[in-house]
Amino acid sequence: MLQHHNRVATGIMKTRHELRDNSVGFQTGDLVWLYNPRSRNGCCPKLPSDWKGPYTVVTRIKDVVYRIRRGPKRKMKNVYLGRLMTYNSSSAVDVSEEEAML
Repeated sequence: MLQHHNRVATGIMKTRHELRDNSVGFQTGDLVWLYNPRSRNGCCPKLPSDWKGPYTVVTRIKDVVYRIRRGPKRKMKNVYLGRLMTYNSSSAVDVSEEEAML
């Protein structure tokens, strides 16, 4: 009985979570930021940006999984919707220029 209630509650939580995440949604060709945190030795963790991009949305694989690509000759990545954010070029600094300076 308890296992049944746990399965039902888990299913409800999963559905609510996916609906909340899927409300953003991206279309093919949209530009997005990719959240890619990594540890850096000898550097303050607050300063470098963990958002990389812009990436282009290639396809939507599932409701919350997208295939993205950084450039036309780069490898494609499958990423979860929670790691993506809409790219706004007017307020953004191109991360590739920032990486070139490091």
